[in-house]
Amino acid sequence: MNDTARGTEAAASPSAAFCYRLRVRYAECDAQKVVFNARYGDYVDLATTEYLRALGFGEELIDGRLDYQLVKQTTEWKAPARFDDVLCASVSTQQLGNTSFVLAVEFRRHGQVDLLARSETVYVMVSPTLTKMPLPPNFRSALTRGAPQIVVNHAG
Repeated sequence: MNDTARGTEAAASPSAAFCYRLRVRYAECDAQKVVFNARYGDYVDLATTEYLRALGFGEELIDGRLDYQLVKQTTEWKAPARFDDVLCASVSTQQLGNTSFVLAVEFRRHGQVDLLARSETVYVMVSPTLTKMPLPPNFRSALTRGAPQIVVNHAG
C-alpha cells in the first residue's frame, strides 16, 4: 500500500523531512532478530527511489530518462532495528555538485526521535551510455526543494 500524507511538524524536527516507512521483515534479520547491517543499503535504495518519485521523477526513473550511479555510501549505526519494527527512513539532500548529489537517510523507529542509523550516499548522474553528465536543472531544483512532510508508507 502506498499512502502519501502531509504532516504538520516544524521543519526542524526529523519528522518534517520526507519519510519512507517500511516494516522490518524476518528475512532481513540475523539470528538475534536484529536487522543485518547489509540490509541498510537496500533500505537506502528503496527510500531514495521513493524520495525521487515524491520529487516528481518516478516516470523518468522507470523509462531511463533519469539515471544515476552510486559512488560512495557510508553508514553509521547507533542502535539496532529489530524484526517487525516500523522504520521511518528520512531522506534529505545534503549537497549538489555539477554531476553529483549527496543524500542523507536517517533511520528511526516510527514515532520515535532516537536515531538508529544514518547513511550518506554520493550519486553521479549518468547518460544512457553511463558517462557522467550534469544534473538537469529541473532535477537540481527539485533536490534543492526536497519533499518535506511527505510520507510514503510501505509498512502496511
